[in-house]
Amino acid sequence: MKNEPIVIERVYNSPVKAVWEAITDLNKMKQWYFPMLTEFEPEIGFETIFNVEEGGKTYPHIWKITEVEPGRKISYEWKFGGYPGNSIVSFELFPEGDGTRIILTHKGIETFRGDLHPELSAQNFVEGWTNFIGTHLKNYVEQDTAE
Repeated sequence: MKNEPIVIERVYNSPVKAVWEAITDLNKMKQWYFPMLTEFEPEIGFETIFNVEEGGKTYPHIWKITEVEPGRKISYEWKFGGYPGNSIVSFELFPEGDGTRIILTHKGIETFRGDLHPELSAQNFVEGWTNFIGTHLKNYVEQDTAE
């Protein structure tokens, strides 16, 4: 898995519009993704920094939007302040019947040097994205659709 991207694919029982809003609207992102996120705009060049506390450490998350195709795809650089590396996260949406197929791709994780910083290992990202995409986002958009 050394230089391979992480790819997580799921199908939600929720329309593309609802899933797009969940991954690009600040208030919705705070509910299922990162509650400590203070600003987010789905516009190329937008940058944000926010801190995540984990295991007694602070991890500054640095994001910069690199690609936006409204309703279809958003990508951003993802770095951690004080750590090596730079990665790209992409969320792609595809209509599937009345629902949405989402494909998350995270490239460049090996640049975080998980060999030196085990908390930034590829396995931790696989677990994190599986939890975010497979559980949190799914529950959020499917519960939102049911209301």
